[in-house]
Amino acid sequence: MPPIISVQNLTKTYASGFQALKGIDLEIRRGEIFALLGPNGAGKTTLISVICGIVNASSGTVTADGHDIVRDYRAARGKIGLVPQELSTDAFESVWATVRFSRGLFGKPPNPAHLEKVLRDLSLWDKRDSKILALSGGMKRRVLIAKALAHEPRILFLDEPTAGVDVELRHDMWQMVRGLREQGVTIILTTHYIEEAEEMADRIGVINHGELVLVEDKHVLMRKLGKKQLTLVLQEPLAHLPEGLAGLPLELAGDGSALVYTFDAQGEATGIAPLLRQLNALGIDFKDLHSSESSLEEIFVSLVHSSTSRGQGAGA
Repeated sequence: MPPIISVQNLTKTYASGFQALKGIDLEIRRGEIFALLGPNGAGKTTLISVICGIVNASSGTVTADGHDIVRDYRAARGKIGLVPQELSTDAFESVWATVRFSRGLFGKPPNPAHLEKVLRDLSLWDKRDSKILALSGGMKRRVLIAKALAHEPRILFLDEPTAGVDVELRHDMWQMVRGLREQGVTIILTTHYIEEAEEMADRIGVINHGELVLVEDKHVLMRKLGKKQLTLVLQEPLAHLPEGLAGLPLELAGDGSALVYTFDAQGEATGIAPLLRQLNALGIDFKDLHSSESSLEEIFVSLVHSSTSRGQGAGA
């Protein structure tokens, strides 16, 4: 099945000379939830803005559901819904009027039943006659999502959708996202809440300094780059590692009161059993042990740090 979004050799250089995107190649699969992660200024919003036709690329091509975003702009844009970071909408309009207007902008015929369903799914139906001016910040963000869904897009971009919203709205939003995916909508989100990407996304893309550092299936990424550690709390502290443990992925922690063993949980042999036998042979006793696994956040920080270091090295 062809990708629903295809980005090829995309670059964007602003008039100031700042290069926001550097040769981006990316394919988004139909019906997936794709999380785009990166620090502030990495190029996330620029990439989304180019795909949505808000910002013009310097070079490269983008297609959305088979439509070139430049040559066939109207058809491409009609496939896309965008929930931007900034809360910007007509403050003096009612919720119903602004959502109905958004649908009409895309040339869609009136469909009150669809708009009612969208508003009910977002807990906005009771607020349909309220002026946007009178809504809370969380409710205004729900209105932005309703506007993005009014014309029944097949692709939905969520740019930092839960920034500054309460926990209840965040949970409502992710429930809605799962429902949309079940209906066949492809969802691309940027987020600073990496635990959301860990919970929701099928695939992860990491962008830094305008370059796509990595695109990987979430579970494959965590298996390949995640570390698993076994921490052994010792009966008696050690001043240094004995020679009999040299060469093992071991380190002393907690002023010598704990041994931390790093291993590959997916490997055929973790090495834990030989380690425990060796500790017994050396007369090293432990009183407690526990294991831990890398979170997506730790992997993300590691990837961004390594790509930044490479960039600085290349520029030196």
